Amino acid sequence: MTVAHHSDLARPATASDYFALLKPRVMSLVVFTALVGYLCAPGANDPVLGFASILSIAIAAGASGALNMWFDADIDAVMTRTRTRPIPAGRVDREEALMLGLVLSGLSVMTMLLAAGALAAALLAFTIFFYAVVYTMWLKRSTPQNIVIGGLAGALPPAIAWAAKTGTLSLDPVLLVAIIFMWTPPHFWALSLLQRQDYAAAKVPMLPVTNGVRSTRAHIFAYSMLLAPLGVAPAITGLGGLLYAVVSVVGGAAFIFLAARVLRSQAGEGGAADKPARELFAFSILYLFALFAALLVDHGLAR
Repeated sequence: MTVAHHSDLARPATASDYFALLKPRVMSLVVFTALVGYLCAPGANDPVLGFASILSIAIAAGASGALNMWFDADIDAVMTRTRTRPIPAGRVDREEALMLGLVLSGLSVMTMLLAAGALAAALLAFTIFFYAVVYTMWLKRSTPQNIVIGGLAGALPPAIAWAAKTGTLSLDPVLLVAIIFMWTPPHFWALSLLQRQDYAAAKVPMLPVTNGVRSTRAHIFAYSMLLAPLGVAPAITGLGGLLYAVVSVVGGAAFIFLAARVLRSQAGEGGAADKPARELFAFSILYLFALFAALLVDHGLAR
């Protein structure tokens, strides 16, 4: 186990270190998209059911993060972006992260089962398994398509919340899942262009490492071209209203514009050349948030 190089990082663990194992920034996006999925689903909003469902999804996201950090401690110790995390920094033992992840996994699925029924609980259990086992233990270390396939885990929360409220699934929650699923590759490939050397050092087969930066830039543009019209689809099905239609069209056009700049750039070569990838990465977060926020506002105005 690699320990942090700086003595100040090896201090005793605090509550914030254990909280960091849950990947709170990732959890916040999961919770937000799940909340939108719940509130946009048909039927009355039961505050108790809604709270229990979203809490279960949040706990499951945290559990997945802890399991990911447990297994990926060797990779995290090599990469500049992650080597100060609690395990590689020597503040938390790997076994503690494993136990935390397993306990929270069981707690989240059981809570969802008791609150919302078998369908939502099964989807939640599948999401944890897919992220912790299929993505973390297999895909991440074996194929440059790791982000493409593994993105399903991060895409499912809106459908889980929808199932928790209605007990069923339909086209609309599938569209929400599809949007996040298609958004994930260009989002993370933009980041991987910026972190290419780190991924290479950690022997993680991210696309810029295995296929080169030019191929990665082309993949980002291709997926962005698929994402933009898919992002408009909820306005066509009626899930989104006028505000959503405007946000999705304008946001999609901006996404394609920034992806085209990446395509024409030397992003991935380092220094100032990386600016287009950095801008696309930042905008991609805003884009996804804006889509789901517009859905939330549209449904709030419709009630």
